[in-house]
Amino acid sequence: MVKGRLYGVGLGPGDPELVTVKAARLIGEADVIAYHAARHGRSIARSIALPYMREGQVEELLLYPLTTETTDHPGGYQGALDDFYADCAERLAVHLDAGRTVVVLAEGDPLFYGSYMHMHKRLAHRYDTEVVPGVTSVSAASAVLGRPLVERDEVLTVLPGTLPADVLADRLRGTDSAAVLKLGRTFEKVREALAEAGRLDDAWYVERATMGAERVAPLKDVDADGVPYFSLALLTSPAERTFVPEPQRVPAAGKVAGEVAGEVAGEVAGEVAGNTAGHTAGNTAGNTAGHTAGNTAGEAAGRTAGRGPGKVTGEVTVVGLGPAGRPWLTPEAQEALAAATDLVGYGPYVDRVAPNPRQHRHRTDNRVEAERARHALELARGGARVAVVSSGDPGVFAMASAVMEAAADFPDVPVRIVPGLTAAQAVASRVGAPLGHDYCVVSLSDLLKPWEVVAARLTAAASADMVVAIYNPASRSRTWQLAAARDLLLEHRDAATPVVVGRDVGGEQESVTVTTLGELDPGQVDMRCLLIVGSSTTRVTERGLVYTPRRYP
Repeated sequence: MVKGRLYGVGLGPGDPELVTVKAARLIGEADVIAYHAARHGRSIARSIALPYMREGQVEELLLYPLTTETTDHPGGYQGALDDFYADCAERLAVHLDAGRTVVVLAEGDPLFYGSYMHMHKRLAHRYDTEVVPGVTSVSAASAVLGRPLVERDEVLTVLPGTLPADVLADRLRGTDSAAVLKLGRTFEKVREALAEAGRLDDAWYVERATMGAERVAPLKDVDADGVPYFSLALLTSPAERTFVPEPQRVPAAGKVAGEVAGEVAGEVAGEVAGNTAGHTAGNTAGNTAGHTAGNTAGEAAGRTAGRGPGKVTGEVTVVGLGPAGRPWLTPEAQEALAAATDLVGYGPYVDRVAPNPRQHRHRTDNRVEAERARHALELARGGARVAVVSSGDPGVFAMASAVMEAAADFPDVPVRIVPGLTAAQAVASRVGAPLGHDYCVVSLSDLLKPWEVVAARLTAAASADMVVAIYNPASRSRTWQLAAARDLLLEHRDAATPVVVGRDVGGEQESVTVTTLGELDPGQVDMRCLLIVGSSTTRVTERGLVYTPRRYP
């Protein structure tokens, strides 16, 4: 099979109109779009490229495992990043080995303090590779200032703000023009270095050049609090400082949808990339050795061969998908799904995860939880990184318990749980705050416990005057339980007690109804519904909102 082609594509400083024609074409043609992000999962690079992306493209979210915090990795901070970059390269290699075109997005220029360079060092010697340059933040800052960087034989020096203060001052003292990048938490040190070098009065501060929240100011006047990573200090051409007027800038409005909200992700992710920019390919040779065999193997045994003899490197992560689509997914869940080699779960839940041909999908019926859990653990024992998916939160009437039960027979396999937004929280949010005081969660399913236990628990909750969130209220084979539950609750609750019926919340067929316990019609409820039965203090406002006061009389 012909191997795919790898592209490192520069996106420029932020304005989508500054993406080159070639970059836009390659983004639209690519089979796979890859991009780095910090742990909350939002990506400036993706937001810039979004106008040029098309439906059906595979997306590879490369989520940093850490940014500036400490780690217990045996290799320390750098060791954790090396392993991360090696793992990302392996994921992209699977696509390239399958003949797919992969575009790795990079803010600015791919080889200018960018994350892409770490993929390039690990993959360019193995695959046909091309780097597409982009407009750098330095050029963008000069442009928004309207001041030349250098002219004739002047010297421009580019410095990272992470350098020691005395080194910064020495470099700034001996150059004509300068750009100091990676301000953020280094801003105060950079300002002191400029002052020590006698250059502070000439320095300009440029924040988020060409983005919606662009800001320009004399650096000496900038408050250090709140300075973002996507800002820089600029000393422009000495020849022009005497007569170029101060810039009169009106910040551009909303060039990228959601840009400001997503910028935090790129700031931190970019900081990690910049801090490790000078790392050499030789440092990671050992990390990447042996991965090729595992990249192309379809089965768990093949993965084990690619990762080294006798070493279990797989794990099982039980992931809560939330009640519906991607907007309900936590960044931690996005990370687990993006890193997985195998997805295991009930068919409709697996289908909610965007297809990725690099991953193996194991769809099963809804009533084989124990078998599904063991299958996931067996895959992980063979070296796979398995994401077991559940709707809502996996620890609430879902797969986390099943996996933990089965894990007793797999003591060598790591298992972790990634929480998700519960159905009860989702339904409650649609009507207000019905869960504002003490509440309990009860499943009406009597498949794994006798009805007598369900009835006793409902009676206890009702007599304690707690709000009750009811899961699994009905199914095709269970048609009488909800009516029985309603009658039990009515023994302790007024018929006017508010009841919220939420169906497919977050989905295409979402419906939410507010009724009363006396008027609740079990015939209108199915397995895709969740009910919230209020307490004696739960109220319905004139606007139809439902809430339970925080104070109890």
